Amino acid sequence: MDWKDRRRKFRQVIGSERCIRPGSVHDALSARIAEDLGFEAGMLGGSVASLAVLGAPDVMVLTLSELAGLVQRINRAGNLPLMIDADHGFGNGLNVRRTVEELETAGAAGLSIEDTDLPEPYGSGGKTRILSIEEGVGKMRAALAGRQDPDLVIAGRTSAASVNGLDDAIARAKAYEAAGVDAIFLIGLKTRAELDAASEAVGLPLIIGGVPPELNDWDYLSARRVRIALQGHQPISAAIAAVEKTLRALKEGAHPSEIDGLAAPDLIRRVTRADDYEALAERTLGRSD
Repeated sequence: MDWKDRRRKFRQVIGSERCIRPGSVHDALSARIAEDLGFEAGMLGGSVASLAVLGAPDVMVLTLSELAGLVQRINRAGNLPLMIDADHGFGNGLNVRRTVEELETAGAAGLSIEDTDLPEPYGSGGKTRILSIEEGVGKMRAALAGRQDPDLVIAGRTSAASVNGLDDAIARAKAYEAAGVDAIFLIGLKTRAELDAASEAVGLPLIIGGVPPELNDWDYLSARRVRIALQGHQPISAAIAAVEKTLRALKEGAHPSEIDGLAAPDLIRRVTRADDYEALAERTLGRSD
């Protein structure tokens, strides 16, 4: 499957009548595992990319080139359609266009551009700040201008519901819909009443970040036009815990044979596609029995 086919497949997800849970991935192996398990799409979060590349928190120190490199490595490892959290597009509208160009070239099937004022400006006191609707619209237009493949899904993302309130979030969603984005990505919805209001206000597919208990009903989400519901990024958190536990045990004197929870050899062979490499070696390296 080439990258255009993945984008078409991801568009089918967005255009369907049901909500999916994407697999949170952070590298080539995690993406292959998600694909092997049958996930219909992968999600690369901004915080996850920062952890994977820099070992840094989500404070906007990751660069566009570093993100694009990670996206390319994930995409070349398999055929899983990948949605990218492209944060604020790494700057103003001109930077947003460049961001879309780079991530599309790296194989993204979809990406979101948000209207948060990033990186954190001096004097903000750690409080999330949202750009004006006019600047947010400008970023959405810039993202669409940077798109070369019309099948690339571009979602307009806003956290306004948790910062400025639901009315502002809906006003932004309607403005970004009018600008021409393919989906609306809403962060901070907590209740059915809030989601109902957002779903009634816009006609585009919805993506929501996090599923609080009141919204944890996949038939309900599907009926409200939610097509992707994020569930957090547990895989990389689990990987960090496993590495720390293993290294701690070895540092404290455990013998390697005493370490539990290791991947079985057949799992490693599968996720590294060892059989494919061996078959290629037989054809190209002149090997014989």
